[in-house]
Amino acid sequence: MLTSVELCAGAGGQALGLEQAGFAHTALVEIDKHCCNTLRHNRPEWNVLEEDMRIFKERSAGFKGIDLLAGGLPCPPFSVAGKQLGELDERNLFNDALDIVDTTRPQAVMIENVRGFLDAVFHDYRERLKVQLKKLGYETDWRLLNASDYGVPQLRPRVVIVAVQQARSDLFSWPDPNPHNPPTVGATLYELMAARGWKGAAAWREQADEIAPTIVGGSKKHGGPDLGPTRARAAWATLGVEGRTLAPEAPDPFHSGMPRLTVPMVARLQGFPDDWHFTGAKTNAYRQVGNAFPPPVARAVATQISKALRQRHLHAIRA
Repeated sequence: MLTSVELCAGAGGQALGLEQAGFAHTALVEIDKHCCNTLRHNRPEWNVLEEDMRIFKERSAGFKGIDLLAGGLPCPPFSVAGKQLGELDERNLFNDALDIVDTTRPQAVMIENVRGFLDAVFHDYRERLKVQLKKLGYETDWRLLNASDYGVPQLRPRVVIVAVQQARSDLFSWPDPNPHNPPTVGATLYELMAARGWKGAAAWREQADEIAPTIVGGSKKHGGPDLGPTRARAAWATLGVEGRTLAPEAPDPFHSGMPRLTVPMVARLQGFPDDWHFTGAKTNAYRQVGNAFPPPVARAVATQISKALRQRHLHAIRA
């Protein structure tokens, strides 16, 4: 069994994908108590460490020799929705992640971030990151992946950075996109929308005939349980969805007008299995879902990393 440590684990999107790809979590580091509660609720056996990543760094030597160090490092330093301060942003944890790579020396590293990481303004920063990882013995590559290419019914581009030990780097290849389009919002959510007998569910399914816009989870300082700013809500309206608030349950039989989504509906659009429960009040639960890395994308990349590491292991056994 391949082992992993995940930094900034959130509510489990990447962790689920890694689990599905065959990785056993040695530790999951997450500072947010609501996310930690969700992780523990769904996987009581996981070693969830509720602490700042910078604190974990001081004792990360205890995890030396893991196969994979993964993480969803904070996005605001690189997001176009923010000031794009990059390494000058106090929330930037890339340097701390590099320190943990140096201490634990995993066979591979997998980090996801927002598409803004690839903006021209961060070119020098990206190149320095590549040089730093090379000094530690890794070959690094990154790619912009769209969740809809891996079965997620949502337009969600994310950057994934993969670094593999130089002796194994030629064995890693990026996952191929699925050969077919993901299901529409209507097809994905019809069963949940009709759960309480809503008579308009079938007609709504026909209207919601595209994939979803990017789901926005919001920050602790800004954003409640809604589907995003005005432009995003307008896009949802074309799918017949009221995006100003979320609903506590599916529409009743005689509901009129556009329905609202529930947290389980948003979670399904994000690629979570239905049995993954997000704990806490609606706002906290929705924020956990919206900020998550879609599990199917994480699984696709982690499966390729697993193949590379296992292939190297088989070569060593045969030698």
